Amino acid sequence: MNEDNLNMQIRQYLKKVGITSQRTIEQAIQMQIGSGQLTGSEQFNIKMVLSIPELDINQEINGEIKLSK
Repeated sequence: MNEDNLNMQIRQYLKKVGITSQRTIEQAIQMQIGSGQLTGSEQFNIKMVLSIPELDINQEINGEIKLSK
């Protein structure tokens, strides 16, 4: 196993996940604010699931998104 290659592959995947997730969340929030369903002061619970069946990994990562301070 080449550890440098493994590290690079993981980083590339996580970058893709991060960018895609951010765009998806931003678009959904902007659409709902635009339609009046959100005011822009909400707080959301968020959960991401990391699943790699071949490695028997199924991990939840929980957090919050606050639209205002």
